[in-house]
Amino acid sequence: MELAVVGSSEFTLGFRLAGVKKVYEVTGEEQVLKVQDVMSDSEVGIIVMHNDDLANLPSQLRYELDESVEPTLVAIGGEGESNLREKIKQAVGVDLWK
Repeated sequence: MELAVVGSSEFTLGFRLAGVKKVYEVTGEEQVLKVQDVMSDSEVGIIVMHNDDLANLPSQLRYELDESVEPTLVAIGGEGESNLREKIKQAVGVDLWK
């Protein structure tokens, strides 16, 4: 499984420098289409997005991302709060912090 990053060029730059291969620099309406494409990519296990970008997606797509186990969404940065612990618990089936 691979890691995919979707977002602005500023957000994705660090991931690209770290060697992540599936980096998609998109904004606005392009972002909705790219997120849908990435969700249907069987090679992607984790999608990383900025919290602010996630908030701008349509509610139905946000719901699908939130409920998806594979790929799992990890939202970081911005005003929102990353819920990485819950995502790991959902994906693995065990709370690793207990």
